[in-house]
Amino acid sequence: MAPRNAAKAGAGRGIMRKTTSDRRARADRGGLAVPFLLLSFALGCAHHPPSVRGVPGASPAPEIPWTPPRGSVPPLASRAPEIPPELLSRAREWTLADAVDIALRNSAETREAWEDARSAAAAYGSALADRYPSVHLGADAARARTFLSDGSTSDQETYRASADLAYLLYDFGGRGASIDESRQALLAAGWMHNAAIQDAALRVQQAYYGYATAKALLEAKLATLEEARVGFDAAEERHRSGLATIADVLQARTAHSQARLAVEELRGAILTTRGALATAMGLSASADFDVAPPPEELPSERAIEGIDRYLESALAARPDLAAVRARALQARARSRKVRAEGFPRLTLSAGAERSYAGDPDEHLDTYRGLLSLRFPLFTGFSHRYDRFEAEADAAAAEARLREAEQVVVLDVWTSYYEFKTAETRVRASEDLVRSASESHDVALGRYRSGVGSVLDLMAAQSALENARAERVRARSDWFLSRSE
Repeated sequence: MAPRNAAKAGAGRGIMRKTTSDRRARADRGGLAVPFLLLSFALGCAHHPPSVRGVPGASPAPEIPWTPPRGSVPPLASRAPEIPPELLSRAREWTLADAVDIALRNSAETREAWEDARSAAAAYGSALADRYPSVHLGADAARARTFLSDGSTSDQETYRASADLAYLLYDFGGRGASIDESRQALLAAGWMHNAAIQDAALRVQQAYYGYATAKALLEAKLATLEEARVGFDAAEERHRSGLATIADVLQARTAHSQARLAVEELRGAILTTRGALATAMGLSASADFDVAPPPEELPSERAIEGIDRYLESALAARPDLAAVRARALQARARSRKVRAEGFPRLTLSAGAERSYAGDPDEHLDTYRGLLSLRFPLFTGFSHRYDRFEAEADAAAAEARLREAEQVVVLDVWTSYYEFKTAETRVRASEDLVRSASESHDVALGRYRSGVGSVLDLMAAQSALENARAERVRARSDWFLSRSE
């Protein structure tokens, strides 16, 4: 009976195990069904395009404009302009030097270039870290609980502290090339900062002389307006005396009206050029200020050096050209770095570790030392094409350098002879104004005395007006070409 009872008991246990197994299988299927239903529900709720703060991420049709969500427009990244107190106290008579000073304090371009230079300096400092070994400390703690087949559990706590050191011994010049690449990038960024300063100063000078030119033209137009009024009065007086026809009066009145219209147009141009100057200084276009006019007498030391001296100086010291030269050296250094990546790397690493397994009085110390040599035997030809790319980039950078040198030579050549031409134009315009003024005085006197005609007077007025405008533009071009 005992064996039979034992068999029945075993069969019972088998049935119980099977039932339990079926229940677990159904439970597992049920446990998987819930996440699956949730995933299906989530996918069903997904829509395209996704919304941003309750607003669709794109318009419903190409002809309908998109409406951004409320509060999505970021605030303006503006700050109050920086103006020294001593300049604020005389904001109605700023000199060119004052305008350049304010511009360099508030220029977004110079600040951007400065921040780029600071970033490049930090990148260079990071690249220098490859010269030194790297040391890493680590620590971790773990607690594990194991469930045994008899229903009991086993807990284990492990604590570990480690220190690892690694140092690149040799990589066929790759490390030095990488540092040189970062160094040349730093030099290029520094030169570009200098170029940004020069560009900002030149923009201020151009805007300053544009504003000064508009004011000088207004003064010339006001003088023309006064002369047109005098001519109009003379025509009316002659008409009242019966010495001139109504045609003379109408022609003189037309000339007077044209001069007045030109004055009003120049008043608007002054506001426009002053806004351009304010913008160049980093101020609001509506800023309330004024500048002192350029000196009436041009500097006496007009003689300049020969063109060869300026070409030599520009090729040696122009910051934009120096930046292009540094970028060419940077591309060549990158080519050397990529080439070195195809050679073996010899690395030394060492480490120490202490671990505790439950008992704080018992620990295990482990020391490691490794000298490894890694050689990229085959990389799917990627390194080969990386080399081709780096060499082509370096050749292109050198070609850009040669092009930049030619552009600099042309810039200096053009600016030099524009300055020489401006000198000649200034002298010629001064003589032109003197002769045109004398001719106008003669024509006005002849017309008043009844000898000359109104056409002669108007022609003389027009010639004098053109001469004054030419003198103003010639002086402005002289200052601008001297700055360039």
